[in-house]
Amino acid sequence: MNAPETPDSLAVATPHQRSILPRAPVGPGFRPTPIDDRHLSRLAVVYVRQSSPQQVLDHRESRERQYGLVDYAVSLGWPEDRILLIDEDQGRSGQSAEWRSGFQRLLAEVTMDHVGLILGTEMSRIARSGKDWHHLLEMCAIFGVVLADDDGIYDPCDSNDRFLLGLKGNISEYEIVLMHNRLERARLSKAKKGELILDVPSGYVKLPGGEVALDPDEQVQSTVKWIFDKFDELGSCRRLYRHLMRERIRLGVRVHRGPRRGHLEWHVPTPGMLTRMLHHPIYAGAYSYGRRRVDHKRTVVIDGKRKIKMREVPMSEWMVLQPDRVPAYITWERYLANQQRLLQNQSRPDTPGVPRTGRALLTGLLVCGACGWRMCASYRSKSTAYYGCTRRKYESSNCCGLEAGAVDDLVVQQVLRALEPATARLSLKAIEDIHQEREQLHRHWKQRLERAAHEADRAERQYQSVEPENRLVARSLERQWEAALRVHRDLMEEYDRFAMERPPQLTADQRAQIHALSSDLPALWNAPETTAADRKEIIRLVVARVVVHVRPDDECGAVEISWRDGVTTRHEIVRPVSRYESLGCYDQLIGRIVELRQQGQTIKQIVAQLNQEGYHTPRSRKGYTSTSVRKLLSRCELTREKIGTNQLDRHEWWLPELARAIQIPVDTLRYWAVRGSVRARQVPPRGLWVVWADGSERRRLRKLMADSKGKEPGK
Repeated sequence: MNAPETPDSLAVATPHQRSILPRAPVGPGFRPTPIDDRHLSRLAVVYVRQSSPQQVLDHRESRERQYGLVDYAVSLGWPEDRILLIDEDQGRSGQSAEWRSGFQRLLAEVTMDHVGLILGTEMSRIARSGKDWHHLLEMCAIFGVVLADDDGIYDPCDSNDRFLLGLKGNISEYEIVLMHNRLERARLSKAKKGELILDVPSGYVKLPGGEVALDPDEQVQSTVKWIFDKFDELGSCRRLYRHLMRERIRLGVRVHRGPRRGHLEWHVPTPGMLTRMLHHPIYAGAYSYGRRRVDHKRTVVIDGKRKIKMREVPMSEWMVLQPDRVPAYITWERYLANQQRLLQNQSRPDTPGVPRTGRALLTGLLVCGACGWRMCASYRSKSTAYYGCTRRKYESSNCCGLEAGAVDDLVVQQVLRALEPATARLSLKAIEDIHQEREQLHRHWKQRLERAAHEADRAERQYQSVEPENRLVARSLERQWEAALRVHRDLMEEYDRFAMERPPQLTADQRAQIHALSSDLPALWNAPETTAADRKEIIRLVVARVVVHVRPDDECGAVEISWRDGVTTRHEIVRPVSRYESLGCYDQLIGRIVELRQQGQTIKQIVAQLNQEGYHTPRSRKGYTSTSVRKLLSRCELTREKIGTNQLDRHEWWLPELARAIQIPVDTLRYWAVRGSVRARQVPPRGLWVVWADGSERRRLRKLMADSKGKEPGK
């Protein structure tokens, strides 16, 4: 093996090259430099990288030293045409190889057995990730590639060199951790002083001295205040967004970066923009830091670029929170109330959520009286809603549901009765709110017109100040002036149409109409323009919670309404049920039918008598008909003159009568009869079930029912 450093090569080397050339070891047992003809027959790769674009522009000495490694490779014996320079990763961090095409190209060349030597000024230039660095070392050891830096030449196949290279890689990886921690501690120290202010949201400006002040533009301030006032009124970010879009409101935003930094632009608001405004504590005058953290689980690499995803953290986990540090638009108490409102708008098991368009009016307020779980609404048709206990979705439960109309009608009746004494105040408040809203809208339009007129005047002054001979500039300024005039004209036309639709003051007829609607709350409630979401919002303003107690064997239920003022009222409802057995008066009804039949009355006479005495059908809650009475008579074989009791032997029961006697569901007992779990027979012609059950058998059936609680019937 010939040593690559010969006296001739040293004589022609530059001082910089001589400073980085490996020194020949002296003394007994030294190891020669691991470069031979096999390495010289392959490529020498010079890898050049700097971490950021700023380093590429400012740190020129580092770049020149890395490019100087080409001369170093020549001095080691490689011809210039066999030296491969890879500098594709300029301005890219070495923390990962996923978005470094140059590093991936280097690995590809090594694995194709094209490389004999890899040169870099230091190991951190090649990689700052232990995974990437050790993967490169493994590939170099397999394909016999040596590495070189300012300190010497290393053979990955040699244990001592491999140990040294691994140690340098660990130092390079830990070095970036130290730099990151140092910068992060300095950043946190400045944040604790309230001085770390990067960007400010709409409505604020950052002064040259680092202070935060309100935006000097009057229209920007009024728009921000209007957004918070409207949220207090509407209570939902989505409703606020729809209102701003309907009124064509624009939000003033200052440009934070680029040549137009500090310039005011008017953007169409988005739901995300409004959500960030409502959550930002700066509008309450508080300085905060650490409200969001990097979510490493959601961070992905797209098109070679790392997309960092952030997640919001609770206020208790914020690193810095200092109230009363900047000018405020709202109070801190109002900010906390907004956060609670936004939290309640979320669709979670412990929050009512935003009022939606469904017909069920008590969604988010109704609670099951049996278990205390919330009752959710489901829709069996477009016009029929049903409340069911959410506990039945997760575990076995005997909780009963009910149709929404029964409890909704009761709550609506009580709400309208509670609001009736305040009709006069409601009408005055409605007139005042409409007047304030129109006044704000007209003020906003006038500010837009004033701004457009100013832009047109400035364009005119620029055009008038240009020299007439400079036609190139004059023509461009003339086009700008004409565009500004068109914008001003279009705004004036839009404002005229808006003023025609909604004048600043309400007319006498409009005031009278508002008074009439306020005095007739039921008509206003049932008006086609009043949506289900509006009705739900009104109910939530006065009602905090509704608890309903429903029993499976009774159509009557109890309702407890907890009002916002702390008062709780109790009421009774009658709900539609699906079976006659669920009627509380079922035994009395059957007994009355049997009695009337024994008296020899016809079906029509029984129908008239039942309706006269106030009996109702289970579902429709209407009077009985001949068909419904005939069905009830057929259950007990009472359609003929004689009562079918002679068909029963000793200890035999009609199945519905036995189910009521031992207090188990009829469907469960019928399932047992079909399965053969009980001693039963069917009686022609209608196939009615007759069950044999003496005292011990009835006790056995009760025990069987108790053991099957929580399971399917009969299992």
